[in-house]
Amino acid sequence: MVHRYVKLSENNSFLLFGARGTGKSTLLKTLFTPDPILWIDLLDSEQEDVYARNPKALEEAVALRGAKAGWVVIDEVQKVPRLLDHVHRMIETTAFKFALTGSSAKKLKRGAVNLLAGRAFVYHLFPLTHFELAEAFRLDDVLNFGSLPGLLKLPAEDDKRTFLKAYALTYLKEEVWSEHIIRQLDPFRKFLEIAAQCSGEILNYSKIARDVHVDYKSIQGYFQILEDTLLGFMLEPYHASVRKRQHQAPKFYFFDNGVKRALDRTLTVPLLPQTGEYGKAFEHFVIQEFVRMSEYLRNDFRFSYLRTKDGVEIDLIIERPGRATVLVEIKSAVSVSEHDTRGLEQFLSDIPHSEAYCLSRDKLARKIGSVKALPWQEGLGEILGIPSGVCP
Repeated sequence: MVHRYVKLSENNSFLLFGARGTGKSTLLKTLFTPDPILWIDLLDSEQEDVYARNPKALEEAVALRGAKAGWVVIDEVQKVPRLLDHVHRMIETTAFKFALTGSSAKKLKRGAVNLLAGRAFVYHLFPLTHFELAEAFRLDDVLNFGSLPGLLKLPAEDDKRTFLKAYALTYLKEEVWSEHIIRQLDPFRKFLEIAAQCSGEILNYSKIARDVHVDYKSIQGYFQILEDTLLGFMLEPYHASVRKRQHQAPKFYFFDNGVKRALDRTLTVPLLPQTGEYGKAFEHFVIQEFVRMSEYLRNDFRFSYLRTKDGVEIDLIIERPGRATVLVEIKSAVSVSEHDTRGLEQFLSDIPHSEAYCLSRDKLARKIGSVKALPWQEGLGEILGIPSGVCP
């Protein structure tokens, strides 16, 4: 069994957000052993219907269990967002604690419901990190197929492709269409493919709008849907003394390489080292690892990128409270040189109190000028503050 690194509270109610298939239910079933006092699965159509018709039935179901304190689990709470008002009241008036999962904040926001501000901790769960996979981690497998937990029991590549294609269809059906998030599915379906093709690039909303045949604002709304349904995240441009020299549009990264490849229909195209697509996939993966582990460590790091008007780019800038800002160049090469670190060198003087890293598949750790060139695993640990040789 894979040990998940997220540390959930055992003493306070909490919300656990994560895209479909990241293992939220499995994690809670592991945490609550033996079974919790009450488990409500809103993916079950009968249970969803009961609570959608009468949200007060939640209080009645809890009361039926007696006055003794205990846990109540509500799986996929966004299916019946009005339940949060009743959860809020019971947190304040009873000794019960609630563990709520959700794969979308869109419906919760749209309903302007009570989000339990200050009364429940908020956590996020992601596809498996290389720390969590441990000995089972294979870089090329993760670059090609991602790291959703469901893939672990599928050793055959054809099965992995089938799983990921089904995931993409399930997302469209369950998270978007059945929830009435959009009125027309066909433009959004086309948008998903184009957005996946553009993953990791600076967004050009106007160009994407022309390709999808919808207006500019619709494309902005579509990307917001991807964020709200936890299918990806924005990487904003860095703002500091070099602000005037770089583009202002964000980049968008899908939350998992396998899902991204399913959406852009490249699952059958193998990623080969020393190609541009392999390099992009590796960059995606390393950035995803930083975002995931930073959330689990709850260290409040801020991530951004920088590109100047003359095209010089830093893949990732990490602002760490109370510590030096980190400039990161990500290379899939197995041997790095001064050529790979030249861009980083020129920005060190522009960004005060900063240090530079080049993370790659090169197994040799060394310093090239002012830049630390490290194997990517070692660099992740050092930047995040995880001691060498320690598995979180």
